[in-house]
Amino acid sequence: MKAYTAAEVRQRFLDFFKEKGHSIEPSASLVPHEDPTLLWINSGVATLKKYFDGRVVPENPRIVNAQKSIRTNDIENVGKTARHHTFFEMLGNFSIGDYFKKEAIEWAWEFLTSEKWIGFEKERLSVTVHPEDDEAYDYWKEDIGLPEERIIRLEENFWDIGEGPSGPNTEIFYDRGPEYGNDPTDPELYPGGENERYLEIWNLVFSQFNHNPDDTYTPLPKKNIDTGMGLERIVSVIQDAKTNYDTDLFLPIMRTVEKITGLSYGSSEEKDVAFKVIADHIRTVSFAVGDGALPSNEGRGYVLRRLLRRAVRYAKLIGIERPFMYELVPVVGEIMADYYPEVKNKEAFIQKVIKNEEERFHETLSEGLAILSDIMKKAEQADTSVISGEDVFRLYDTYGFPVDLTEEYVTEKGFAIDLEGFEKEMRAQRERARAARKEDASMQSQNAVLAEIKENSEFIGYDELQAEAVVQVIVHEKEKVDTVSAEMTAQLILDQTPFYAESGGQVADKGKIVNKKMEANVVDVQKAPNGQHLHTVEIVSGSLRTGAAVKAVVEERERVDIVKNHTATHLLHQALKDVLGDHVNQAGSLVSEDRLRFDFSHFGQVKQHELDQIEEIVNEKVWKAIPVTIEQKKLEEAKEMGAMALFGEKYGDEVRVVQVGDYSIELCGGCHVNNTAEVGMFKIVSEAGIGAGVRRIEAVTGQKAYEFMNDQMNILKDARDKLKAKSLQDVPQRVEALQQQIRDLQRENESLNAKIGNMEAGNLLDNVKEVNGVNVIAQEVSTADMDGLRNTVDELKQKIDSGIVVLGAVNNGKVNLVAGVTKDLTEKGYKAGNIVKETASICGGGGGGRPDMAQAGGKNPDKLSEALDAVTEIVKSIS
Repeated sequence: MKAYTAAEVRQRFLDFFKEKGHSIEPSASLVPHEDPTLLWINSGVATLKKYFDGRVVPENPRIVNAQKSIRTNDIENVGKTARHHTFFEMLGNFSIGDYFKKEAIEWAWEFLTSEKWIGFEKERLSVTVHPEDDEAYDYWKEDIGLPEERIIRLEENFWDIGEGPSGPNTEIFYDRGPEYGNDPTDPELYPGGENERYLEIWNLVFSQFNHNPDDTYTPLPKKNIDTGMGLERIVSVIQDAKTNYDTDLFLPIMRTVEKITGLSYGSSEEKDVAFKVIADHIRTVSFAVGDGALPSNEGRGYVLRRLLRRAVRYAKLIGIERPFMYELVPVVGEIMADYYPEVKNKEAFIQKVIKNEEERFHETLSEGLAILSDIMKKAEQADTSVISGEDVFRLYDTYGFPVDLTEEYVTEKGFAIDLEGFEKEMRAQRERARAARKEDASMQSQNAVLAEIKENSEFIGYDELQAEAVVQVIVHEKEKVDTVSAEMTAQLILDQTPFYAESGGQVADKGKIVNKKMEANVVDVQKAPNGQHLHTVEIVSGSLRTGAAVKAVVEERERVDIVKNHTATHLLHQALKDVLGDHVNQAGSLVSEDRLRFDFSHFGQVKQHELDQIEEIVNEKVWKAIPVTIEQKKLEEAKEMGAMALFGEKYGDEVRVVQVGDYSIELCGGCHVNNTAEVGMFKIVSEAGIGAGVRRIEAVTGQKAYEFMNDQMNILKDARDKLKAKSLQDVPQRVEALQQQIRDLQRENESLNAKIGNMEAGNLLDNVKEVNGVNVIAQEVSTADMDGLRNTVDELKQKIDSGIVVLGAVNNGKVNLVAGVTKDLTEKGYKAGNIVKETASICGGGGGGRPDMAQAGGKNPDKLSEALDAVTEIVKSIS
């Protein structure tokens, strides 16, 4: 067997199945653009759901792909095991209702054992099958010739992730040899057991049942094949590597880290974990950022932030104390460039994002401590000495603040952390992840009726809003029928239609389908699996038969507003790139009759002056009355023209190019104005982050823009009247004057509080007691809040020169306590934290702090006097 490179293995896999009549499906973006249930593309089949569930019929039912994937359910194990990864490649061959078990098994065996392809020794391969899958068992035994002892029946060989397609599977294992396990008493030493000797290299899933909502299983109308082979794992076998990390997919990264640290990978098991974590996580983050995800505090962005911060924390263990991860991006790009050029193409941008995030994390300790201080302050106000598990989890999960560091810091301040509550939050997160994975993987049930519809339907709605048509197909309650009548809902396919089917962010047209005997409202239009426009209609009156002649009429007013918003969206997209940078990519859009919504990748808030500039550019193009031209082009020709393709979208050989003068050019199947002047006016209504490094702009055009601006003007007039301003221009000045008035009153209030505190401090000097030679003041005061108590304690410490001060007050039914100890006494062992903690315990509370200043809370105000009286005995016990 030749030790092929990873790139060679990937290409050989694709070439093999291409020879078997498969179409090569390019790897999709890691960020799902068609599946809102998925956080990341997490398998080869994830991008093919639309084929498996029957929503779309593929041009070729045989598909092969190499799909980049991310899974983050086991982050803490990455680096500590031989084969856990967050980023990996899945090689897979798929059959959508074409070949089944026989071919899948034969071709897998041929690819693995033929000298033309991989050339494994046949004796090293074993397989597992489901106990009831005699068909697969017989193929392995009779057709392939595997001996019975190398065909193991295992109950877990059944692929089932909830409602949708399911079925038995067979797994292929490679025997790495006795050096990886040779103990005959080991109960796990067999293909399918927990061991390092028999390595699973390929999983073939025979999708033949539909898992119904009532937990029954029925045969699928069409049986499918779904296989998965992890590239990292198969390469480790081919290259005879101990772990996946010891292959050419990772070693160049390891060598670069060696140069940075001066350490050697492989010299220390503990340090090797850091090397592996760094190598895995830089691959994940580089590809994810390249595909449009950005670090943030939620969703995909939070995953990237966690991975980067975990890598940086491990880097500290091997002596790296500066931002460095960004330096590894070119290495990742070089390793993967033959099949995934995106990292290399976007290298500078990816490096910038990663470096910014690294620099942020190197400030995280100080940031985290500031957040933790706020949490402790709130805990004091809530009269508790325990930091909640929810807060500890938030620090850990959102800000990357290590739990052990949180515990260490709060303990010094006299607090404890709710570890049980933290673990509860962690368990809840894992449950959410598990539920999400189950939901993510589940597919819709196949709709055999729609998938079988072959009748042609032509869309003529770019130029016409009305059409004479013939009803080709009627579907009612998932069954083809010949007739429908009043008050029924049905789906219609016409021989030609002016109705636009929802796609590319543009909503479906609404309108009517009528003839002399019937009237129906068109409430939705979607594309059927074979591409026809499927009209969902509500029959208002009469009845309708297959073959009937009808008139299809689009609601003109709505379509006019939709096309204004669609062309404005193209102008907005280009303006965003002009103002913010080329890294801006569309992450989603909605083009409806009343507004447009545009989601885009950007790693910071869009500043107001940038929004003003973007809006100005779009309106400038609108008012210039630029012609909009639409042409059909070959895909390569369109790309050469500089046409902007939507990220993650798949295109055929011929595409529709929408061009706005020399300013904007995009591939688009939607409806547009003939001239930008028809848009009338463009107004941004809102801009906000929606998570994971994605921003959202909502805007209106034409009459809706006028109405919005008129509403804003009315609000401003109302403010003018309430502020008693002379004119609209005077409103800002009146607001500023009121703000200054508020600031002056706040300062006056603070000054009065300080004077009261000083007076109270002077009166309290009369209550100094001497306890074993130490001056002690322990009194209840009228100053109720913690800030006032601290100020008064500071005043008294200065005035008595040497001593201990404990002041208490009741605030909103709860006890506030502050203790202060002068410096000379802290050096003799008197600690404010200990004193206030013991005092607060009498009031049913707790607290802590520094040796010279500490605070606490209590639940029982009736016990405050008793607690303050006890200070004398507490001081005596110390001395």
